[in-house]
Amino acid sequence: MLVQDGLPPPARYRAAAVIILGVALSALDGTIVNLALPSIARDLQTSAAQAIWVVNAYQVAILALLLPLASLGDMVGYRRVYLSGAALFTAASLVCTLASSLPLLAAARAIQGLGAAGIMSTNLALVRLIYPRRLLGRGLANNAMVAAVATVAGPSLAAGILSVGSWPWLFAVNLPLGVIVLWLGFRALPQNPVAHPAGTRLSWLDVLLNALMFSLLILGADSLGIGTGRSATSSALAGGVAMLVGGVAVGVIYVRRQLTQPLPLFPVDLLRIPMFALSIAASVAAFAAQTLAYIALPFLMLDGYGRSPLQAGLLITAWPLVVVVVTPLTGRLIGRYPNGLLGGIGLGTMAVGLALLAALPAQPTNANIVWRMVLCGAGFGLFLSPNNHAMLTTAPQHRSGGAGGMQGTARLTGQALGAVTLAIVFSFASAHDGSGPVIALALAACLAAVAGTFSALRLRHRHTTA
Repeated sequence: MLVQDGLPPPARYRAAAVIILGVALSALDGTIVNLALPSIARDLQTSAAQAIWVVNAYQVAILALLLPLASLGDMVGYRRVYLSGAALFTAASLVCTLASSLPLLAAARAIQGLGAAGIMSTNLALVRLIYPRRLLGRGLANNAMVAAVATVAGPSLAAGILSVGSWPWLFAVNLPLGVIVLWLGFRALPQNPVAHPAGTRLSWLDVLLNALMFSLLILGADSLGIGTGRSATSSALAGGVAMLVGGVAVGVIYVRRQLTQPLPLFPVDLLRIPMFALSIAASVAAFAAQTLAYIALPFLMLDGYGRSPLQAGLLITAWPLVVVVVTPLTGRLIGRYPNGLLGGIGLGTMAVGLALLAALPAQPTNANIVWRMVLCGAGFGLFLSPNNHAMLTTAPQHRSGGAGGMQGTARLTGQALGAVTLAIVFSFASAHDGSGPVIALALAACLAAVAGTFSALRLRHRHTTA
């Protein structure tokens, strides 16, 4: 069925459930494996450094293919790409469960990442079809809340599964859930009218250039972050720099090609819209700040303040719990107040919370830690949904896929930037005496302030919903 202005309530709830479950699956698998890496390395008789590719293969595949699959959704329909991605994700999860060697597991994880990219690239476009305009803010808020919770819940869920089973069960749990997504999705997800210039097709050269650009940039930055510091070797640094330079060179060629395309794979047409470009910039900086803080905080709590793992986990959980509470409430504010204002206030609050975490005394009380975490979570929750709403609704209806793809690309790029920044900080400042995490939190506060500036600049531009 074709959708004009959302689905009626019964059908809307079923379609929204499919989207939420698919987003939860793809987001969870980005972090659920981290805790099992030592076991995977031991069982598959490989080194810890090589086992990291179980994580990298998934993340790089998603980032490399988000935009191509988003453009494909604009061309052939979002429902088709979403369900194909869910099918591929489920099949690859079965291969991961049965994998008996690291190369096979890493290859299956890359295919799983391709499936996750199909889900992530079209989920916002489908939300735009499912919800009527007056409820779109709430739909985006629900989506953002699920993605945020699933991302931070990965390690906790992994701990529960590994306490009763071995690492293959981390992938086996995807199988029944993936089947449910497919079964419900074929019945509930709406089709969309496809409108694009005649003769437009997906260029495989552009797909290759896109994948090569993002892979070189992310792997180069990762290599540079790991190799920076006193223990760095000249070959490691040279390799990281070479990949970064190669990524930039490929990017120049790729973007110049996109400028001549009627439906560009890398959405330069959308980036010409000031509201959209500022929203993307705010997203990259905000997710870099969040990731930088999320990874640094356990080191600060455990080594700097001497908290137990249970205490540290409970203290840090205050942040995502507040995001869960604030995000749906923020969805009700969208449309009543400018997105730039909501995002600017939220990111300003987050920046203050991060700065106050960096300024904690040597022996803080749990209460002093928690209320600062609450500030960070409330600020991020206030920013997330309005920013997604601005990105999606400033794009024309037929470019919803490209807008959703850029939203996912901005998030993953920011997360990678945050992780690399922390690696560089920890190469020069100790991660165990508290100095490194404090520097990281101060940098995260600066990134949140930069993101807030981008968000506030949107107030100068009129936001017209397409």
